Amino acid sequence: MDLLSDLNPSQRKAVTHMGGPLLIVAGAGTGKTTVVTRRFAWLVAQGLAPQDHILTLTFTEKAASEMEERIDQLVPLSSGERWVMTFHAFCERVLRVHALDIGLPGDFKILDTTGQWLLMRRNLDKFSLDYYKPLGNPSKFLNVLLDHFSRAKDEAITPEAYLAYMKDLMLNTDTASTEKGQELARQSEIAHAYHTYQQIKLDEGLFDFGDLMMYTYELFTRRPAVLALWRAKFPYVLIDEFQDTNFVQYEVMKMLGAPRNNITVVGDDEQSIYAFRGASMSNILHFKDDYPSSTSVVLQENYRSVQGILDKAYSFIQANNPNRLEYTLNIPKALKAVRKGPARIEHLHASSLAEETTRIATTILKLRR
Repeated sequence: MDLLSDLNPSQRKAVTHMGGPLLIVAGAGTGKTTVVTRRFAWLVAQGLAPQDHILTLTFTEKAASEMEERIDQLVPLSSGERWVMTFHAFCERVLRVHALDIGLPGDFKILDTTGQWLLMRRNLDKFSLDYYKPLGNPSKFLNVLLDHFSRAKDEAITPEAYLAYMKDLMLNTDTASTEKGQELARQSEIAHAYHTYQQIKLDEGLFDFGDLMMYTYELFTRRPAVLALWRAKFPYVLIDEFQDTNFVQYEVMKMLGAPRNNITVVGDDEQSIYAFRGASMSNILHFKDDYPSSTSVVLQENYRSVQGILDKAYSFIQANNPNRLEYTLNIPKALKAVRKGPARIEHLHASSLAEETTRIATTILKLRR
């Protein structure tokens, strides 16, 4: 199969990028998965890297499976294995081999969100909770605490660092005010709960998903020889859905990519599902700052919708200014339809979320019929 013949000029430029950091800003329906998988196949075809030396990361198992299927059609699986997976799956593979290098159990089991809650509820007596343990419902705030711990791991904040920060804060804060004293006590309670939660998991040989990323970051930071092994393994790194990476994922990616920095990231600030975690545009801005000589390619040809729909969507998204790449970096984001035809746009008004979702589902079923 000719890997380039059916690509538009922007897609072809992204696929055939020789080396160094590459930022692909891919609007909805512009063929970003096609570009990532063709780039993988092109790197193999050009002899730049064997397929088991290209790390391709995305966010969901479904997306990783779709990429694997597409690559199967482009590159026959020969010797070795493909590393097309989620961030967490990659970090699990690394830690299964090297957890002992930082004093962690290598035979760990992974907790899902329900398992985390049950573990914490089962060990509630080990937590010195006051503010977060109301008498009427002792487990009321467990999900809140677990979410907070997860956010700390997203920022690579260890329990030890959290406790040290709180100790310093309490030493250097005037707590003459009752209100200030209560607030510091609440924050200190969270820090100690985080430390207790992590210790319970370590005692039982358990990791949660946030641990996989944070411990890999710690491993690569503390053990340069281990990092060197994985750098040598993957001379090329491809990252999909880059707008949704958090701090620790981005740091792990940068460490792996250095010093060659053959890193390709694909993202769109307007398709972020983790904007509430500080993802979205900030990641792409950091990439431009960290790699000032990086190549940028913007995909604007849309293969999914007709122009009328794209124009309406574009007019709506202007409400997000100035927090958009187009506004901040002057990156053109208006999409151009490849498909021709009229656009039928309707406004479905609903009085509640339940009614809205029902109407949307009913409309989709009607259109499919």
